[in-house]
Amino acid sequence: MPGLPQGKPAGVPCPHLSTDWRCQLFGLPERPAVCGSLQPSHEMCGTDRQYAMRWLGRLEADTAS
Repeated sequence: MPGLPQGKPAGVPCPHLSTDWRCQLFGLPERPAVCGSLQPSHEMCGTDRQYAMRWLGRLEADTAS
C-alpha cells in the first residue's frame, strides 16, 4: 500500500480507506500521526455523514499549505 509522502490533496479520499470507508492502516505504524490525533466529536461528526464530510472539507481547506 503506497504512502503519501507529499500529503493528501483536499477533497480526495484517502487511498487507505476500504470500500466501506474504514482505515486500512488503523493500528499500524504506517498510519499518519494526524489521523490518530483526529478524534471524533459531535462538533466534527454532527448527525450524519454529509455533515462530517463538510466539516472535514473545511478543516482541509483551512489547513492547506
